[in-house]
Amino acid sequence: MSCVAVIDYGMGNLHSIAKALKYVASAARVLVTADPEAILAADRVVFPGVGAIADCMAALRQRQLIEVLRQVARTRPLLGICLGLQALLEESEEGGGVPCLGMLPGRVVRFPRGLDAQGRPLKIPHMGWNRVQQLSPHPLWEGIPQASWFYFVHSYLARPESAQDVAATCDYGGPFACALARDNLFAVQFHPEKSQRMGLRLLFNFLSWSP
Repeated sequence: MSCVAVIDYGMGNLHSIAKALKYVASAARVLVTADPEAILAADRVVFPGVGAIADCMAALRQRQLIEVLRQVARTRPLLGICLGLQALLEESEEGGGVPCLGMLPGRVVRFPRGLDAQGRPLKIPHMGWNRVQQLSPHPLWEGIPQASWFYFVHSYLARPESAQDVAATCDYGGPFACALARDNLFAVQFHPEKSQRMGLRLLFNFLSWSP
């Protein structure tokens, strides 16, 4: 029986994520845990998160999960969600600058001031449904049509150094990277557990993905 670990470091809607994973794969063992040994024993790992990046990094250090995450990314599928995407980059400008995990080259920046499609001042945080444009084929996009709607809640966005790491973009005052992919890593800025049918399909695809 496949086991997927949802990392519990005190930040994230863990119940909703675990429930969604169990819904799409009832035979899978879904474990919400902060135990490094349990995480490393899982077949797949989900790294969720909401809130401030400084709190995220402090919680990961306190629970001795930073090296665990790096080892997971080298050895099995890892899905980052929202703050779990941002933490994969090298640094975030939030809070005056916070070093992150550095698994992917790039920075996290606040949404720039601008106008929306109707010419109104851009509302920050970016909250609600928006279309996702897939840039390249990936097993996690299987069965998900181009320009499908996903649910977002965030004030900061990823700016990866390499365009090859960008798996999808979204437009909010201009295009930004909303999904990143490299080797065993796949990370999304949106919340699949809140994105109804398309989000559930992405989670289903993750649970059957073998890089």
